[in-house]
Amino acid sequence: MAERLWADNAEDMRHIGAALASVLQAGDLIVLDGPLGAGKTTLTQGIGEGLGVRGRVTSPTFIISRIHPNNAGLPLVHVDAYRLGDVEEVDDLDLEALLADGVMVVEWGEGKVEALSPNRLHLTISRALQAGGTQIHNADEGRRIVELHTTGERWEAVDMAQVFAPYLQNIDEAGA
Repeated sequence: MAERLWADNAEDMRHIGAALASVLQAGDLIVLDGPLGAGKTTLTQGIGEGLGVRGRVTSPTFIISRIHPNNAGLPLVHVDAYRLGDVEEVDDLDLEALLADGVMVVEWGEGKVEALSPNRLHLTISRALQAGGTQIHNADEGRRIVELHTTGERWEAVDMAQVFAPYLQNIDEAGA
């Protein structure tokens, strides 16, 4: 299944994350991809807010992974796989052990973390095009397109349009 969402600003991106957090369970793997400045960490901040984790969610670029504990619910494991070269380097991190008890969000994870779970949510974030077909390059400007792709049984019963409707009224349900 695939859905396409629109986020006009950072607040919308955090709302998408918070909406997603409302349906997350222990063992859920979310893979985020998109160019630098697309909003991957901002979306993860929304997930953290929705889960009620302690502390500020920041990019784990240089430490590769960070666990955000939660006193009342699921911890958030935030991984930045940008500097990881291949699946073997991911295996060395022993992420499977962390995934079982919490929610894992992996930025730059495409092609590296799929073996962690047969049930994944893959979000690709891109900048919308300006009139004339050119991309907006200023990371703080413009609409983002968030494409959601689900894999596995876990996500078959989740109605993503219903999950995101309260936060974004401009969901493109046609997928165009």
